[in-house]
This record gives sequence, C-alpha cells and structure tokens, in this order.
Amino acid sequence: MTAPNPNWYLRARLKTRQLLLLIAIDDAGNILRAAEALCMTQPAASKQLKELEDMLGIALFERHPRGMVPTIYGESMIRHARMALSSLARAHEDIVALKAGLAGQVDVGSIMTPAMSLLPRAITRIKQQVPQLRIGVQIESSNELLERLQRGTLDFLLARLTGFHDGAELQYEELAPEPVVVVARSGHPLDGRSGLTLHDLVQAPWITPPPGSILRQRFDQLFHNAGLEPPGDIVDTSEIVLITSMLQMSDALNVMSADVALRYQELGLLAILPLDLDCRMDPFGIIRRRDSVLSPGAELLLQAIRREASADSAPEPLPAPASVPECEPHAAAAYNLYDIALA
Repeated sequence: MTAPNPNWYLRARLKTRQLLLLIAIDDAGNILRAAEALCMTQPAASKQLKELEDMLGIALFERHPRGMVPTIYGESMIRHARMALSSLARAHEDIVALKAGLAGQVDVGSIMTPAMSLLPRAITRIKQQVPQLRIGVQIESSNELLERLQRGTLDFLLARLTGFHDGAELQYEELAPEPVVVVARSGHPLDGRSGLTLHDLVQAPWITPPPGSILRQRFDQLFHNAGLEPPGDIVDTSEIVLITSMLQMSDALNVMSADVALRYQELGLLAILPLDLDCRMDPFGIIRRRDSVLSPGAELLLQAIRREASADSAPEPLPAPASVPECEPHAAAAYNLYDIALA
C-alpha cells in the first residue's frame, strides 16, 4: 500500500476555488447553481472538479438526473474543505484584530459544569492580562460542540469525548470528574433531613434528564441497584432555566452536577440534599483537533484553564492550629439570575 503524501495538494496545485466549489455543490446539489453562486460558468466549474477528481483518482460526486450527491470520498473532502476555509477565515480575523491593536479572537465551547466556575475564572484571569482578547463562549451538549469543533467553528472544547465521534482526529486531555447530587428548592421538607436514603425519594416528583442520556441511565440504575423501581412522577428535560424555575415553585427533585448545584446553593436558589450518590458523570476535559494550530490567544486561555483546573484538584490545606483564628471564607462569585439563565 502506498504511503499517503501529506503534501499531495502541492502536486495537485489545489486551488481555494476548488474547495469553495466542493462546498457550493454540496449546498446546492447541482453544479450549475454552484457555478452561479461562485460567479463561474458551468464548463469552468466542471473542469475544476474533473481536475481534482483526476488528481485524487476517485469520484467525489455521484451524478444523478436530479443533481449531484457526494460519494463517501466526497463527504470526507467536503468536511476538510469546510475546516480549511474556516481556518483561513479565522486567520484573517486574527490578522485584522492584531493590526487594530487587539489580541485576536478565541472561540471555546463548553458543557454546563466547567461553564459555571472553571471557565469564568480562567477567562477573568486572561482578561486581566490581555483585556483586548476577544473571547466567544458557546454552551451546548458535548455532541453538538464536537460537531462544531470538527466544522472548525470552535478553537477547543471543555466537554466529554463521546463514542459518536472519531477520537483519532481529536486530542483529549482529562481535567476533572463530575459527581452528581440531588437538589431541591431551599426550604424543601427534605432539606437537612438526616439519614436520607433513596427509599425516601422514590415517591417524590422528579425533573430528570431525557431518556437515552448518560445521566438518566445512571439515575435509573441507582434505584435498580437499591432494589427499587425508578420514580414514576417525572418531567424529562435538560433545560436548566426550566429546571430551576420548576424546582423553586414545587417540591420536585433534580439530579445535577455537584459543581453546578453548588453555585445555585451559594445563590440561595437551591439546596443540595444530604444524600451520597454512588453516581457520577464521565470526566470532562479539553478537546481539540489534532490537525489544528491554536492562536496565541487560544493558547493563553488554554493555559489559564489548566491552571484553574490544577488549583481545583489540589489537596486542601491542613486545618490551622486552634489558637489561630480561621480566615473568613472567600466570598462567592457574583452571579445573578440573568447570568444563570444564560448558562
């Protein structure tokens, strides 16, 4: 088997126009409409596509009477074309920002848990050092963020590496595990109750993650392991705004990440029930594409995230001697309801 040539595109004299053409055909499903979108004639577009297919030795599209459909090779080439053009667009944005005296643009994706504490602390640290660095944050599920990363619209993620994506193209650096807890409204009848067990919770109304999610599977398994049927009075949702609103106006319970729950408890919005759960989410970490080169601004933010994660995992200091008064605890981060809703 012939080894792949990493610089094949030089020999093929690959043109940016050809990458644009691949994407345009994929979007339009028709070479005539694709050529019109790129202000080309159809013969010119057909020639450029044929040159690329001849060089690669494969067909990138299947021709049908109603249009053109990418082959498996075409799908791969189109995906990489989108990533390449997105990277070039971001390079131009960085250059424009640097010329204007700014520090460039960083776009990071995050799941909920690191977005509640770890990521805000890292961003605050970086903004103190480089105030003009523009940072964009997108909060979504791991699967959605992984799709955006592979499309080239995000620099890196704080998320979980799921089995639905090709790990060979991604680089994963584990940061922290994610234990879960049971939460309720402040003043809930079970708040502060000693000796609480799953038997006390099975008849309660619950707001739980949707069926099929990892946390829902582990939630149900908790009750099965205790010899109980999972609760039947359930509302299925992962929308945090709806969850917090329903918890505050009812006696419903919810299971969520301990870090997220702690933030809500600090705000006085929710209470963590005194129940140890043998349940945790898979660890989250830094995920980036192996073939990507991060901008200096993205590297700065990444380093700040690592420092904050290391501080979180550092062992707590030994208690001070009795003769030395304890220090006042640090004030909780200043969040408000609007911030929480956006999270």
